[in-house]
Amino acid sequence: MSSCTLCDLPTGDDPHTAPDVDGEFCCRGCLAVSRSLDDAEGLDDVEQRRPAAEPDEAFDGETTFLHVDGMHCATCESFLEMTAGEQPGVAAAEASYATDTIRVDYDPDAVTPDELPDRLSVAGYTASSRADPEGSSDDAVVRFLIGGGFFGMMAMLWYVVFLYPTYFGYEPFLDLGGISGLYLFTQVWVFASIVLFYTGFPILRGAYVSLRARQPNMDLLVSLAAVSSYSYSTLAMFLGRTDLYFDVTIAVILVVTAGNHYESLIKRRATGALSELTTATDRDVRTEAGETVAADAVEPGDRLLVRPGERVPFDGTVVDGTAAVDEALVTGESLPATKREGDAVRGGTVVTDAPVVVEVGEDAESTLDTLVRLLWEIQSSRSGIQRLVDKLATVFVPLVIAVAVVASGATLALGAAPVEAALVGLTVLIVSCPCALGLATPLAVAAGIRDAAQRGIVVVSDAVFEEATDVDTVVLDKTGTLTDGEMRLLDTRTDGTDPETVRKRAAALERASVHPIAEAIVAGVYGDEPAADAPERDRAATDGGTTADGSAPVDANAAAGDVPTAGPDDSLSVADVTVTDKGVSGRIDGDEVVVGHRSLVDGEEWTVAEPLEGVGTEARNAGRVPVYVGWNGVVTGVLVVGDEVRDGWEPVVTALASDGRRVVVLTGDSPAAAQQFADHPAIDETFAEVPPEAKAETVRRLTATERVAMVGDGSNDAPALAAADIGISVASGTDLAADAADAVLLEDRLSAIPELFAVTHGTNRRLKQNLGWAFVYNAVAIPMAVSGVLNPLFAAVAMAASSILVVSNSARPVYKES
Repeated sequence: MSSCTLCDLPTGDDPHTAPDVDGEFCCRGCLAVSRSLDDAEGLDDVEQRRPAAEPDEAFDGETTFLHVDGMHCATCESFLEMTAGEQPGVAAAEASYATDTIRVDYDPDAVTPDELPDRLSVAGYTASSRADPEGSSDDAVVRFLIGGGFFGMMAMLWYVVFLYPTYFGYEPFLDLGGISGLYLFTQVWVFASIVLFYTGFPILRGAYVSLRARQPNMDLLVSLAAVSSYSYSTLAMFLGRTDLYFDVTIAVILVVTAGNHYESLIKRRATGALSELTTATDRDVRTEAGETVAADAVEPGDRLLVRPGERVPFDGTVVDGTAAVDEALVTGESLPATKREGDAVRGGTVVTDAPVVVEVGEDAESTLDTLVRLLWEIQSSRSGIQRLVDKLATVFVPLVIAVAVVASGATLALGAAPVEAALVGLTVLIVSCPCALGLATPLAVAAGIRDAAQRGIVVVSDAVFEEATDVDTVVLDKTGTLTDGEMRLLDTRTDGTDPETVRKRAAALERASVHPIAEAIVAGVYGDEPAADAPERDRAATDGGTTADGSAPVDANAAAGDVPTAGPDDSLSVADVTVTDKGVSGRIDGDEVVVGHRSLVDGEEWTVAEPLEGVGTEARNAGRVPVYVGWNGVVTGVLVVGDEVRDGWEPVVTALASDGRRVVVLTGDSPAAAQQFADHPAIDETFAEVPPEAKAETVRRLTATERVAMVGDGSNDAPALAAADIGISVASGTDLAADAADAVLLEDRLSAIPELFAVTHGTNRRLKQNLGWAFVYNAVAIPMAVSGVLNPLFAAVAMAASSILVVSNSARPVYKES
């Protein structure tokens, strides 16, 4: 069987083709995408910008993802990848400090998944299952408050009352009496040691791994400055000198630790949240005989029982039973589909109303698992703006070290004393300590996160501030994004009969069904009143979903049964209720009443009143479901069920288009359901019936020539959200969609989308200001240090002043509403 040219799904025996498009496709959606985007150039550039994290094709093992606590730069990634590669049984590894995860390809015969966390917990990093991540998320706070806040304060107290006055030629503020200077200096040394080796441990570790990985980073430069001032001061103390620079060590460590803490707050929002859904596949499943077995023990061909409300655990085929299956999580289709014997079902979809037996497919895989894996691979491979600073460090750090060595050597060659020459080199290291450079990004990002949060927007990735200002195409999901994604009773059409009578009679029968459409009708008439008390087995027969082409099911294979139930309205007498896969029938006040698909009333040869003839076609063309209601041989009304468009969607797409951005609608729903959006002048293109695998590929092709922001809500959107340059999840979305996104809209308000772009634009401007100042500062301060104008103390003051300026600039709002 061939695979789809776009998304690699099986095409079946009758693939979709067209003379103007090369290849074979699994659906009309993939064909439409290829017709529109196959001419796009630059896909290689996309791979270079955001390389896919694909395992080695020759590798025939298993892949797992681990949470790693302690990563904070690209060097951490390289070190962990190198460490993992040295482990027996590990074929390859790819780490991502942006998400605190590492993907490991391993041979299960050589190493078990339970052994991997221990083997990768090295040099202060803690690896653990992403379902139960270890490591203290508040570790940086504890180190800062205990090591820095307390002991640093104690050390600085002695500087203020004794050392600083003597440096400027004044008497100490505190009379030490008989206490010797060495005793005082020893206390300062102890306090500074705690700050350096306890609070500064992550920084020292970062320097160590940078040397191991042969990738100089900012941690190395910070460590050199802190350790150099500490070492010099320790030696000077025992030689009887009073020019001690422990305060420089303390200041450098505390400033950088504070900046790292800002960054950890940002990362913490984006990591660990996938565990709830991704570990759902580890749950036990039920065999056809009712026995409970572990999911990993299931083999292809096994038959599993899936009850109402449960997810189909693996892709497979229905071999017994008929049910309405909610595929919205996986495909984005808002209407449930009826599945009967011989129909394929996807893992991750939800059986809504009737038990079915599913034969597991040949690969024993779940479509939902595939989406989750695709999401982790794409997300773990993407870069944040902090990587730019890490790359600069590979040049900046060696350059500063070289300048310090040359300056010291030149000073010594010009006849200065060795101590004076050492102080020049130390001053260069301190004044160039990249605190301002290190804080520029996290503080600007923190300001953007703050302003976004005030507007109900949670930014979970600093990639937003790197990419958003360059976005020129916004891709919008339909179901759950432009629409609310909730089935409800939208309209009632009658032949003149009282609409209230039609609705109440329909609801009285639909209470016997737990199908989503039936529940929407009952809720539309009687609110959220629970369904009738009826035996579970009797209420587990479907009244039908939709077939692939949107028409009503033809065969009624479900077992129909009489479901005696009381009507929700005490004035109605309901009896002899029968539920089939086409609808519900029964007797109300002695009248024979039918509620269901057009095929149900046509099969009974009932008459459809003339005013209602075109209502069904009109509803289907709008992407909604018509439900026919009649009694005594005549259809007297049609109930229209579907989801509603969100308020304010038109001003939002108009605003996005007016800013010069192209607007695209991408949905797994039918073309009819997306037609009203396709007709809007602000929307440039609409792709319908696109499966989730093809959504990610569609976005990837769009990114070949454009910067793309994807807005979605469902798990089927997650890979596309991760593949886009910017992923935006709406509030009603699933946890998986939120985890894939770079920003989450907490409020049910689409107007937050253009506000997000305004906030990111302001943040990007603030970021450039901070980085600009950091580079200007180094361009001025380093030459001053080389010339001997500064000493280590004033170098530390200049470094702190630079950091304070960056902090003050970041404290201002990045965006104000006009």
